Amino acid sequence: MKTQYLREVRDDYENMYSAHNRALIQLARKDDRIISCYGDFPPGEIGEIFQREFPDRIIDVGIAEGHLISSAAGLSNAGFIPFTHCHCIFGVGLGYNQIRHHVAYDRRNVKVVLCNAGIIWGDIGPSHLVVEDLAALRVIPNLTILSPSDAISTEKATVAAAEHVGPVVIRLPYVMGTYPTLYRDDLVFEMGKALHLHDGDDVAIIATGILVSDALEAAEQLAREGIRARVLDIQTIKPLDEEAVRAAAEETGAIVTVEDGSIVGGLGGAIAELVSETYPVPMRRIGVRDQFGESGKGEEIKEHYGLSPKSIARAVHKVLRDKRNLKKG
Repeated sequence: MKTQYLREVRDDYENMYSAHNRALIQLARKDDRIISCYGDFPPGEIGEIFQREFPDRIIDVGIAEGHLISSAAGLSNAGFIPFTHCHCIFGVGLGYNQIRHHVAYDRRNVKVVLCNAGIIWGDIGPSHLVVEDLAALRVIPNLTILSPSDAISTEKATVAAAEHVGPVVIRLPYVMGTYPTLYRDDLVFEMGKALHLHDGDDVAIIATGILVSDALEAAEQLAREGIRARVLDIQTIKPLDEEAVRAAAEETGAIVTVEDGSIVGGLGGAIAELVSETYPVPMRRIGVRDQFGESGKGEEIKEHYGLSPKSIARAVHKVLRDKRNLKKG
């Protein structure tokens, strides 16, 4: 079974941040409670349209990410629906206490958009490359964490976040980057539900964010070798779709997770925690292994950290060997 929403040909590319801003404009046209807030971050070309149409509903606080989150909490208390935008590393690093206390603990209706998440970000260097955002945010109660994988799912995630009453984090990769469009416009984005993109009962590749396209490419490569790999797109990190993950463990007997951040406490950690308690199977985690980010072109970074389709396929071969050895034992 393949999801009915998946494009057959993935040769269309679009910036996910632009897709988010486009959705935000549409939301603002329908709901005057929508506020767009920024902290040391550009609105972008489409964001400038928001500024022209709604000059009284766009706020730039400057280099003050903690204040960005706190002021958004105040706006939500006044009945608005604020979307905050800042670099992921500073939103988590400088706004963590405010996210924890003013947003999550108080259950404020704030939407925290973390831009430039992950490590695939050109020549910016380790000061701006964030590996720990999912690990840091997953442990905060009351937070819903969304991790869209292309422009279409980003639009849908933005709308879902606006409709959800409560704290939401949306994780977006490098805003200037363009990534393959995986889905058609009729995609139904449901919080807490994984998308089943590729069928298979030999192994499950469970991915999130921009590396979902690499997971699909790996699955297609493996299919040519006679290996049937199930691919799940985890578009909601929290709450995790536990039913889909358990089914993948039970029906395939082997799991490889794929993410562009730390495997410690990230998606790999979340899947390992669940599987170890419910249906233990051999696992491999593709992601950053206790390292900081480094500068480089996207493909170079993927090769360096072992995030490429080739690396995913290699991990599948290793986990299948473990699966065979477990059966022999």
